[in-house]
Amino acid sequence: MTVSDMPYKFYPNKSATIISAPFSGGQDKPGVEHGPSHLLAANLQSELESLGWDISLDDPLKNFDYQEYSKIKDVYKNCKKPKLVSDATNKIYNSVKNAALSNNFPITIGGDHSIAIGTVAGVFHKYPDSCLLWIDAHADINTPLTTSSGNLHGCPISFLMGLDSHSYPPHLKWIPKCLSPGRIAYIGLRDVDDGEKKILRELNIAAYSMYHVDKYGINNVVQMALRKINPHNDRPIHLSYDVDAIDPLYVPATGTPVRGGLTLREGLFIAEAVAETGNLAALDIVEVNPSLARNDVNVIDTVGAGLAIAKCAFGDTIV
Repeated sequence: MTVSDMPYKFYPNKSATIISAPFSGGQDKPGVEHGPSHLLAANLQSELESLGWDISLDDPLKNFDYQEYSKIKDVYKNCKKPKLVSDATNKIYNSVKNAALSNNFPITIGGDHSIAIGTVAGVFHKYPDSCLLWIDAHADINTPLTTSSGNLHGCPISFLMGLDSHSYPPHLKWIPKCLSPGRIAYIGLRDVDDGEKKILRELNIAAYSMYHVDKYGINNVVQMALRKINPHNDRPIHLSYDVDAIDPLYVPATGTPVRGGLTLREGLFIAEAVAETGNLAALDIVEVNPSLARNDVNVIDTVGAGLAIAKCAFGDTIV
């Protein structure tokens, strides 16, 4: 591997902070909290350093006391664990915000996708003109009024937009309304709830499902998405990447797998193409859950995909 010469407009000195977010409270399946340790054990830090980046580490949940939350009834109407999610994502928010304010590229490794409440809010604090590219099989834009499961990893986008804000659990009212419908695009959707479809249509949000990938090809879809949210190619881009966007054939150890997803190459191309713009300003890699693997190969494949996404986003190229 050679040092990347790819430009990063918002981090010309190529300094980055890996923010570990071993959090599973946004959903019901244990094990996703082990994703960060597996990615770090796969040499994430040294792999990014070999691409020419100066890497520091932060662990905002290091002293987080999960046991305290088990002693309380942490439910608000149909929303599960709102205080737990609020307190954890607030810590992640401060970590991401401080990294960005220190001119360090924040790469946050999760954990379930509820952590994006903190990561997106933190990046948009530094770069309020940012746009968000959400790579996921799911839209994660349910509100407390539309969610059927009550799992808050399916709601981060609605909180960041302030949708149905009167229905929010009190603990989550701190979340800044920093994201507008014209600043987000989805790629890889294939499991969208009826309530989410209604929101996407009413707000005219750019949403590219696997149908669009099949019809137009991944390069055209990426370019269409970027033109929607970054028409002048000058806004910082936050890439929030749920590994379940990639087909479970390649990424089996994840919490909500859905068949018919991106190939591994298509998934990596997205990260490569966004990095190529020079506007990449933050990266999340979430929903790596080694506990759901059937065997060691499943773990290796899933962690390897997460590692490859990070390397492509940080300038790794085939030739």
